Amino acid sequence: MKRREFITLLGGAAAAWPLSAPAQQPAMPVIGFLSSVPFETRRDQVAGFHRGLNESGYVEAQNVAIEYRSADNQIDRLPTLAADLVSRGVTVIVTIGGDNSIRAAKAASMTIPVVFVTGFDPVAAGFVASLNRPGGNLMGVNFLVVLTVAKRLGLLSEFVHAAATIGMLVNPDNPNAESTIGDAQAAAETLGKKLVVFKARTERNLDTAFATFVQQKVEAVLVESDPFFLARREQVVALAARHALAAIYGFREFTTVGGLMSYGTSLSNAYHQAGVYAARILKGEKPADLPVMQPTKFELVINLKTVRALGFTMPAGVLAIADEVIE
Repeated sequence: MKRREFITLLGGAAAAWPLSAPAQQPAMPVIGFLSSVPFETRRDQVAGFHRGLNESGYVEAQNVAIEYRSADNQIDRLPTLAADLVSRGVTVIVTIGGDNSIRAAKAASMTIPVVFVTGFDPVAAGFVASLNRPGGNLMGVNFLVVLTVAKRLGLLSEFVHAAATIGMLVNPDNPNAESTIGDAQAAAETLGKKLVVFKARTERNLDTAFATFVQQKVEAVLVESDPFFLARREQVVALAARHALAAIYGFREFTTVGGLMSYGTSLSNAYHQAGVYAARILKGEKPADLPVMQPTKFELVINLKTVRALGFTMPAGVLAIADEVIE
């Protein structure tokens, strides 16, 4: 091509360019939300997370995108789902549904920030170096469910004072199952009670568990705080009612669907804080510098309708310390 022809061609191309190109818009940050359980079973917690984001200036589909990934109670799917989020280049991963989700996210990336919510000791689990200075790419909220095992067993014993045998429902897939059983057995010995432990990981196991409790002359049941049980709370509460067994839970979500009573911290508030922390990461803060938050308030919620249906009278001492009574 001759020089004159090249200059003419270039000039024609330049004429086709816009007079002023618009500034390139920054890419919308993406949050990966990794769950071991179906999201529809955790609507209150997801709503709490969104409240924390919104209060910090982030609204889904407006200035932040969220990729949702659920293993639907199939724990072995979590590593693949976590790897998928990493491959998509998410800015931060938020976990829901217990320590299995946290472990999967931790294994998937050593650099992408992970905001977790756990009921057990995150230092002992190896998630963070310390509560005040996490030190790595993980940080979040510890809602201290492990500290309530003995308290819940004591409240249940006070409610069914004559009960000599108490059942305990545990999910063996929970990484903290054995340590929780040990804590419960120690508390039962202190109270002079016999503890019957049943391990359940499927819906069918739940039916068998309550039938076994009846056969073993169990008079009250401690339902351990586990994502699978929470996702199946209506079934668990219905089984306790069918077999006329007093039961105590770690989350108020059980009590609001007809459970007898619950004692623990607010999951909704925990995920609200997780939303705040995710927003702080999006704004550039480092996870290593954000301390693990721990709640200071524990709630005792009692469902009086269930108390009457079971034919019990709530002890005045227990009723007096209740934070909420559902009529």
